[in-house]
Amino acid sequence: MARTVVVSGGGTGIGKAVAARFAADGERVVVIGRRAEPLEAAAKEIGGTAIQADLSDPGEVERVRGELAERFGTVDVLVNNAGGNVERHGVSGGVAERWTGNFRANVLTAVLPTEALRDLLNPSGRVVFISSVAAYRGSGGTSYGPMKAALHPYAFDLAAALGPRGITVNVVAPGLIQDTEFFGATLDDERRALLVAQTHTGRAGTPQDVAETVHWLASPGSGHVTAQIVQVNGGAERGR
Repeated sequence: MARTVVVSGGGTGIGKAVAARFAADGERVVVIGRRAEPLEAAAKEIGGTAIQADLSDPGEVERVRGELAERFGTVDVLVNNAGGNVERHGVSGGVAERWTGNFRANVLTAVLPTEALRDLLNPSGRVVFISSVAAYRGSGGTSYGPMKAALHPYAFDLAAALGPRGITVNVVAPGLIQDTEFFGATLDDERRALLVAQTHTGRAGTPQDVAETVHWLASPGSGHVTAQIVQVNGGAERGR
């Protein structure tokens, strides 16, 4: 029986790859994001449903919850992928503005939909958060790493709360992933080569690498795996 899979930030990059992986299994996939054009294109490509929303806005999240409840009734898999380093993409101002920007983009976009949808999660449901190697290594002086790190203890507490219902909660922490919008134009060849050199596999990751990991965490085979952080970074967190 097809499951209802909700993927935030599902219009591009990792989120799109995750959504496509579930769609390939015949699941009912819902992609959520702020930008209508890539979101609609992704939904059309995978045969899913698009809901445009800013998940850092409580009112928008409640609207999304209402739509999901009306159209699908329940949710089987929730993948909290929306986020990004807003300091890398032009957010200026003082410390408060920069840290608040990344808090909204990476913490609220995960916590608000999770809290709104937790009572809609089916038994044996799955919740997956997309974090980052930056939660371990730092993010070059920006607030991005600390904000991703905030998701880890939240996921641990959520796993304890939802475990009695048969729901697992895990975190996937990617490293350098190619073919995404994360770095924009800020990743030059020298920096990319340095990041690749820090891996044990000698390559950048791909969105598909992350998608396959998320797919496994949402499978019956991972039913006793919860409150874990799975790093998908070729060993880069260990460095060389």
